[in-house]
Amino acid sequence: MACAVTKGRSLPCKSSVGGLKNVYILDYSPAIAALSDSSGTITLPSDGSAEFFKYEIKGNSSLETAVTSSRENGTTFYETTLNLTLTTIDVATQEEIKLLNRGRAHYVVEDYNGNYFLIGKDNGAEINSGTIVTGAAMGDLSGFTLVASAQETAPPFFATAPDVSSTTPIDPNP
Repeated sequence: MACAVTKGRSLPCKSSVGGLKNVYILDYSPAIAALSDSSGTITLPSDGSAEFFKYEIKGNSSLETAVTSSRENGTTFYETTLNLTLTTIDVATQEEIKLLNRGRAHYVVEDYNGNYFLIGKDNGAEINSGTIVTGAAMGDLSGFTLVASAQETAPPFFATAPDVSSTTPIDPNP
């Protein structure tokens, strides 16, 4: 049977940590959707043909993939949700978020274990909610929260590091 399990898994060492370090965003591109994986890893273009934009993040951001499988319908799909928190409210970031809200994109998430995950490879991912929040108390968040989701036939692929050498980041510092 083609759906048979092929390997087991031993208990890993306690050497991984949680948390996201950076998010890289690229407007949806059929060229990215056409990339094939080599043993589960997507090799992203490193020749400047894909213009990824790097967003540095810390704390409160997370990535989760839910598996939905139906015996009755014979279907399985993966819904990946990226919760993104960008601290500090500034005009340039708000303008970019307005653009993100209107389209779909590919997201590459870098975690603190050195892994890169490509979200929305085939269909892209879309922002479906978020907030612009000033906070009420001195210690509250003043910034942006975004929730992006993607529905795909495969979980997020491991990927190589995106090339950001041709882009200039926003400096939200006043």
